[in-house]
Amino acid sequence: MWFLRETHEVSGAREREFEALVRDAWMPALATSGARLLFYLRHVHGTGPSYRVVTWTALRDGAAWHELAQRVDAGDLRPLAHELDALRHEVRAKMLQPLPWSPLQEVDLAGVPFTATASTLGSEVEPRTLSLFMEDTVHPHEGRLEPYVEASGSHYASEMREHDAQGRALLRIEASFRTTFGSHRRREIILWQRVVEPRGLLPLLTREVPETYLEPGKWMHDALALRDQWQSRLLRTVAWSPRS
Repeated sequence: MWFLRETHEVSGAREREFEALVRDAWMPALATSGARLLFYLRHVHGTGPSYRVVTWTALRDGAAWHELAQRVDAGDLRPLAHELDALRHEVRAKMLQPLPWSPLQEVDLAGVPFTATASTLGSEVEPRTLSLFMEDTVHPHEGRLEPYVEASGSHYASEMREHDAQGRALLRIEASFRTTFGSHRRREIILWQRVVEPRGLLPLLTREVPETYLEPGKWMHDALALRDQWQSRLLRTVAWSPRS
């Protein structure tokens, strides 16, 4: 299974129009190409550039991606793609596949809704609960991509599961991906993590990392042999996002 991740630089004055068009037209149209929109998320204010929207689309396989690309470039989705383009400044995409240890490997496309309903939209009286995700994008050192893939599962994911079992987890890993060959930057890993304890973000923002996290044997120390920099994004779902 393939996953298409897109970052949309939306026109601020037309953000609501863009969202409505994705929700009411684009999302249903995808469903006829062996694809489903999984997530529609916004960058949390104060954590990055303004008016950025991130979408995740699940594709059954490469053939489904090819069919969708043909529809966008020269088929029935071309006019709709142009309408979306008129509401954004730019869109950047990458194709991803799950790592061997990723908790998410397959998506039952038939079970993913592709129309928004009253229950998914919620109401002002009983608004739907929104989810917060931390997306870490990592670029391993040259020649260290495969060792990073293995170690992130045996070390980092194991460490996170231990925190979860002890009831002190800030994050829970729900998926992990690598870029598909020929798509975007080769040495790139994405860790998709649900924020399970939002109150834990405050100490993360206002204090230094505890020294115990930087000791040998801890991931923040040991991973330096495999990678140096990474980028974290805080993303929040919208009420109608098929997955939340």
